[in-house]
Amino acid sequence: MKTTRRPRVVVLGGGYAGTMAANRIAGAGTEPAPDVVLVNPRPNFVHRIRLHQWATGTGEAERDFDQVLGPDVRLVVDSAARIDVAGGRVELAGGETLDYDHLVYAVGSTALSANTIPGAAEHGYPIGEWETAERLRARLADLADDASVTVIGGGLTGIETAAELADAGRPVRLVCRGVLAPSFGQRARRATRRRLTKLGVEIMEDHRVHSIGPDTVTVSTGESTAILPSATTVVAAGFGTPDLAAKSGLTTDRIGRLVTDEALTSVDDPRIVGAGDSVAPSGQPFRMSCQAANQLGPHAADAVRARLAGALPKPVALAFLGQCTSLGRHAAVVQPTRRDDSPLETAITGRTAAAIKELVCRGVILSLRLEGRHPGVTPSFGRPRELVEPPRLEATG
Repeated sequence: MKTTRRPRVVVLGGGYAGTMAANRIAGAGTEPAPDVVLVNPRPNFVHRIRLHQWATGTGEAERDFDQVLGPDVRLVVDSAARIDVAGGRVELAGGETLDYDHLVYAVGSTALSANTIPGAAEHGYPIGEWETAERLRARLADLADDASVTVIGGGLTGIETAAELADAGRPVRLVCRGVLAPSFGQRARRATRRRLTKLGVEIMEDHRVHSIGPDTVTVSTGESTAILPSATTVVAAGFGTPDLAAKSGLTTDRIGRLVTDEALTSVDDPRIVGAGDSVAPSGQPFRMSCQAANQLGPHAADAVRARLAGALPKPVALAFLGQCTSLGRHAAVVQPTRRDDSPLETAITGRTAAAIKELVCRGVILSLRLEGRHPGVTPSFGRPRELVEPPRLEATG
């Protein structure tokens, strides 16, 4: 009896984009059905938008993969050390290799390198990943309740972390290199500032951090420099990306994101598609967020499904709805946006916004679960973007 080999699809990264893509590809509807393998360095799914709650002891940020991954996806707990593009295989850190017919590159983002601030590697506590958030959680558990905490970074992650700490009664300082919440409009920014001030957070805008010590942080504005007490300094000053694509000889942008075309296909190899924080379509990435990841994941899956069916994939089409940030357990700010993620001059605040934020957090898990049980159910509300100028690539590889 003649048997037909099942095409193998390897998905690198079990975050929002990778999990969504793996679930959707598993129900591709082609014959033979694809063998879908998800490679993730951790045995559990990390609900990243709750990491600030996990670190501060006000919530959980981990789920069993059984709760979000479809039954036809095989999980391999390991890390990719290198992609052998020519050979069509992934070399794993544990020593094994995985051959693939198609590969989804969804390795996500990492906390910003500690080397960007002197002393951060020794004395700083990044919060962008599970392991770093767990380290911060242990540190906070050892601190006296009145010990001062400095949070570096005025973006949404820094704001949420500062608010969560202050809501628990800790003295908190939030240091912003520029303005607070730069992605917000004026109304949402004012509401955020009011709530943080009410919680007792000291907001220091337009301050540069020069160094972090064991119990101090050195900041400056203009020609004025100050050494401030800080029992713990949390680094939430941005995100980087893993260097896997660059190490594998693939074309990347200046921070290591995989460069693809507008159909999320690698400019180097049509068997490789990208999704989530680690991809730069036409060299012009979307904002790093679960909102983008939960749309890029299905698009990447559809690109693979199209090729499995012998068709060409369609251009990516995203639609942003808003940005939201929790401000402790009883308040939040929701910034409605245009489809291109630019802010509208409206804002939803207080308990109503907190309820919306909680629905978003729960809805992310629900959408992954639904895609796992009913592949293809996630709709697309976006339309292909218009690139107004040629991409300016700063490529490696």
